[in-house]
Amino acid sequence: MRHSPPSTSPATTLDFSAPPVELARSLLGWTVLVDGVGGRIVETEAYDMDDEASHSFRGMTRRNAAMFDAPGSTYVYRSYGLHWCFNIVCRERDHGAAVLIRALEPTHGLERMRQRRQLEDPRLLCSGPGKLAQALGITAALDRRRIDEPPFELIAPPDMDQAADIASGTRVGISKAQHLPWRFTLAKSRFLSRKV
Repeated sequence: MRHSPPSTSPATTLDFSAPPVELARSLLGWTVLVDGVGGRIVETEAYDMDDEASHSFRGMTRRNAAMFDAPGSTYVYRSYGLHWCFNIVCRERDHGAAVLIRALEPTHGLERMRQRRQLEDPRLLCSGPGKLAQALGITAALDRRRIDEPPFELIAPPDMDQAADIASGTRVGISKAQHLPWRFTLAKSRFLSRKV
């Protein structure tokens, strides 16, 4: 499925049916909002069903069922019983692939983010998947939603070249498939969870 962004950038699309590595790179520079709160995506990680670190590696379960939904759906899960993590499903339905949104540069609704996170420094508001979900108010209630329907909004970068300086490296906090360079960042961003 291809998503056509708002009229601010009608010529630009995201292909949610693409492999997760491709989508993870393509999402960099886009702005994601939840009820008008959010920012520019600066860090992502790819997960696919033949990847041992992926929740889908051993097949569909009750916990990971959203990962097998239609491309462009959301997959929200709790990590270590503490933090919500926000993913966008890709590939075809029933495949089991997604992109984890790891960090944002806050641009919309900073005061609401500061209230939710109880801190002031904008560099720390969304510099990690759990922080990002808390700042945007993402919980299990937003699991299995469409990323192109309210309360979500995806806005293309005004200049797609701004995402050209992309760095890749290994993913964070996993014990398997640690060698895969499936974490992607806007290399010059000050808002990453950690440098590549």
